[in-house]
Amino acid sequence: MGLDDKISNAGENAQGKAKEAAGKATDNDSLAAEGKGDQASANIKQAGEKVKDAFKD
Repeated sequence: MGLDDKISNAGENAQGKAKEAAGKATDNDSLAAEGKGDQASANIKQAGEKVKDAFKD
């Protein structure tokens, strides 16, 4: 649980932003919502990583 997880979470967040943008551009509300969900998931995972880091120090 370290740098690899953080990179993975950042990638998931970027994918979510891309999905959201594509959904908005094509008026596909489902895709935009899926992108927002992906971003939220990545943010929750990232927060978990920060908590783990806080307890390591």
